[in-house]
Amino acid sequence: MAYAARKQAAQELNAIASKWVQDPFRPHLQLPFFLRSLATHPRLTPEAVSAARTLQDNTVYKKYKLSDRMLHPASRPRVYDDLLLNIEMSVKGTHKPWWKDFFGIS
Repeated sequence: MAYAARKQAAQELNAIASKWVQDPFRPHLQLPFFLRSLATHPRLTPEAVSAARTLQDNTVYKKYKLSDRMLHPASRPRVYDDLLLNIEMSVKGTHKPWWKDFFGIS
């Protein structure tokens, strides 16, 4: 790849890394750090930049929507809703009492 094209790809990858949401659970392991280091790699390809952009834009998630049956399985319809609630509470530093988890109360 020519120098100018590699430089443009590096700039695009750095822009993607700067817009990436930080992971509050793993502050020592962040995808933007990896993307920035990848931008300096001598063999950076447009495909790598395209893959990072696809991840950031949720292209696959938008193309292949999950059905309601997948998001709310019959055996435990609130499993993913509860998972998201617990993740949000964990980010805030709060939690449900143990007895609510034990009895399955939301």
